[in-house]
Amino acid sequence: MIRNLKRVIGISLIFATIFSLFVGCGTKKEAQKQTTLLDKIKQSGKISVGLMGTYPPYNFLNKNNEIDGFDADIAKEIAKRIGVKAEFVSNDWSSMVGGLEKGKFDVVISQMTITDERKKTMDFSDPYIKNSVSAIVRQDNNSIKSIQDFKGKKIGVGLGTNDEKYLRDEVMPKVGNFQIVTYNDVITTLLDLNTGRIDATVNNMFAIKPEIDKNNIKVKAVGEALKNDYAGVAMKKNNPELLNSINKALKDMKSDGTYKQIFKKWFGVDPTL
Repeated sequence: MIRNLKRVIGISLIFATIFSLFVGCGTKKEAQKQTTLLDKIKQSGKISVGLMGTYPPYNFLNKNNEIDGFDADIAKEIAKRIGVKAEFVSNDWSSMVGGLEKGKFDVVISQMTITDERKKTMDFSDPYIKNSVSAIVRQDNNSIKSIQDFKGKKIGVGLGTNDEKYLRDEVMPKVGNFQIVTYNDVITTLLDLNTGRIDATVNNMFAIKPEIDKNNIKVKAVGEALKNDYAGVAMKKNNPELLNSINKALKDMKSDGTYKQIFKKWFGVDPTL
């Protein structure tokens, strides 16, 4: 009788142990599932934002050596509405996607154009700005009136940008071969354009106006706008909670007039988005 009782108790303990292991495992998995990127951001009290920091008026270092600009203000406002602070991480554009994939920052808010190709490897928020891209030449240049005149010329463009891809994939096959010269920043591009090292560049006037004014560079946009680009907040794929939270923040900013206020602060006109 006692032997049977011990056997029953032993079997019961085995089943209890197995059950607790399954429950514990399930609880652990459940906890892991519930810890989202948005949760981690809120727990840390900050969202890390990757940007160039060399692209005024969108993002740049001001006189106080602080990140400033349109992108920075958008990032700060999004962070505020999520309930955290924005922490900026300066990064070269050419390695921006790699930095995001490696977790160097939570999101990219640095005029990253939304494209189908990029959407294969990352998620984007709703657009927060529309940029019209034009061909830009020196004011005394009358030989280039549109992209059709790029053939045989030297055309400057930002390294790794959507504009570089556009020149290689769409413009060159249509107009014929021309030399593409890549740059890591806008000011060097404009200085080379000003001294004749390149014949033209492609960009939007909002992006280059601060450097034009600061350095007294004489350039002009020619022809019609080549294309309209829409920039969004980029993040790693499969973070719907963070994506929805950012989209809500952007929507509310546009509804209550905050977005318009930020846009006019940096560009002096009403937003076109």
